[in-house]
Amino acid sequence: MTTASEERDPVTAFIGVGANLGFSRDAVLNALADLSRLPSTDFVASSSLYRSAPVDGDGPDYVNAVAEVETRMSAHELLVALQAIETRYGRVRTTRNAPRTLDLDLLLYGDGMLKTPDLVVPHPRIAERAFVLTPLIELAGPVVIPGQGRADTLVARTTDQRIERLES
Repeated sequence: MTTASEERDPVTAFIGVGANLGFSRDAVLNALADLSRLPSTDFVASSSLYRSAPVDGDGPDYVNAVAEVETRMSAHELLVALQAIETRYGRVRTTRNAPRTLDLDLLLYGDGMLKTPDLVVPHPRIAERAFVLTPLIELAGPVVIPGQGRADTLVARTTDQRIERLES
């Protein structure tokens, strides 16, 4: 018996990974490994790790990366899987932009646009965040963000945000 996700054509999705509480570098690396084990999903690649200051929030610096996957899951199924991983890492949702043990954001799902009460794709603040755009460009080059433009053009608007690539 096949499931609905097995019947779908694969879709390229990009996932933002970040953490700034506890052992954030380890959390990001372990979460990337967890993404490689998602059902109906092939892990393609991940960007380098980056350190960035919180945007519109406080707390310690974040460690960030972006992962590329090919998935047969729907966008909502992928969101549920990402939230389950966050929960395993002790993610507690308090206030927007609060420090976190792990944050997994569905940034792009194919070239589609989606807006539901629990999911907006492309991620609603993707074009405003150097910590998303910089690793995304490293991974995917001049990828087009539906409805917003090319990532390599949009990143020029984020030069006031501190971000640095971490050594391996």
